[in-house]
Amino acid sequence: MLDTGAAEEMNLLATEQRLFAAAGTADVVRAALTDAVIAERIEAFVARFSRFQDLLGDKLLPLVLRLSGDGVQPMIGNLDRAERYGWLDSADAWLRVRKLRNRMVHEYVTGQAELSAALEAIRSAVPSLSGLYSSLHAFAAARLLPPGKPNDLS
Repeated sequence: MLDTGAAEEMNLLATEQRLFAAAGTADVVRAALTDAVIAERIEAFVARFSRFQDLLGDKLLPLVLRLSGDGVQPMIGNLDRAERYGWLDSADAWLRVRKLRNRMVHEYVTGQAELSAALEAIRSAVPSLSGLYSSLHAFAAARLLPPGKPNDLS
């Protein structure tokens, strides 16, 4: 599962870089109105963010907690512990961004200003997701994985 996390993170960061390489969020949203490639990159960015966040919050964090003997709780409890352990900046921020990305995935966000704000909020959460992945990976490598299997945590 750690290998999957690495691949998901790499895909998310590559899409983010391609999408925002030459323009700010508002410019990207304006360009998407007339450029199908940019519109598809926005969709890919949101989808990859969603998959990475789901993998971390729904699978990898509970798995690491369970394997460490800490026990698994409902998501908010797991996020609170991740914050307490220093693996996550803010459980509340995670939940706010999750709600926003759910809205973007399951509803249509209309209006350039609303879409710009939503994309910027999701984009600003990418470092937090990467940080959580790095923390879980380091914890697993140091305490949970047998020697010779550095990324096998399934």
